[in-house]
Amino acid sequence: MKDTRLKIFSGSSNRPLAEEICKSIGVPLGEATVTCFPDGESFVKINENIRGADVYIIQSTCPPTNHHLMELLIMIDAAKRASAARITAVIPFYGYARQDRKDQPRVPITAKLVANLLVAAGATRALTMDLHSQQIQGFFDVPVDHLFASPVFFQYLATKRSSNLVVCSPDVGGMKMAAAYADALGASIALVAKKRINATTVAATNIVGEVSGCDVLLVDDITETAGTITAAAKILREHGAKSIRAAISHCVLGEAAYKRLSEGVLDELITTNSVPIDPRGLPITVLSVAPLLGEAIVRINSNESVTSLFKIKGF
Repeated sequence: MKDTRLKIFSGSSNRPLAEEICKSIGVPLGEATVTCFPDGESFVKINENIRGADVYIIQSTCPPTNHHLMELLIMIDAAKRASAARITAVIPFYGYARQDRKDQPRVPITAKLVANLLVAAGATRALTMDLHSQQIQGFFDVPVDHLFASPVFFQYLATKRSSNLVVCSPDVGGMKMAAAYADALGASIALVAKKRINATTVAATNIVGEVSGCDVLLVDDITETAGTITAAAKILREHGAKSIRAAISHCVLGEAAYKRLSEGVLDELITTNSVPIDPRGLPITVLSVAPLLGEAIVRINSNESVTSLFKIKGF
């Protein structure tokens, strides 16, 4: 008889999320030693029997990105060599996702490389959320369960309904996401045209759509420097937007981002705990995706469908 024991382990990138996931489904977090040698090499030891078990390793590839990615690969290898029956890499935030194509000569497709590394290490499945681009699922040679944070956002936004809501994409690439939000919220849609000056600076140049006197919701999958959303917020203010909120799935905020957000151009930044985040007294609302990920883990373990997790309650 196949052993379907559910074992969940966590790397060091976002242990509070892993603990919350385990609490939400009533499964104890597995015992593992995850540390470093003095020279910086990662060391992992799984401290319990997982032979024949269904193992889930929770690790976001947030900064320091390379360290956390390497740690994940080592944990997968440790589980494989401990004879786990199935190993699922649970990656709430999948790093290197923006390097998903050759958009200039002599550059890598690192999102594909990371997928190859995970499979080579021994992952037999991946569970992730709000990938930068849907086609990254095809980079894996194993099954991928791709969740969306939108149901979590919608539940929160249901408490802040507006009769003149406009969903706005801060760039052309996010129009599909913005259209999905607008459809679910019964809102109109707008677009901010932008020009990227360098890796950390963008300039918003124009707006397509009517935003004057409206409550605007900016939607995007990731922000690091907050350059895109703050530039969009500024031009929206200039065009008469009454209030501006942003719903961003993954906020990997650096000092530049905190500085820009402290200028007060956003009324609220809504995000998830896919990566650790410190609000620092700013109007940042962090929503938990632990119940969503926990339910997905339970369903994968019992070979059930995860499709119903995309259904939105209250809309």
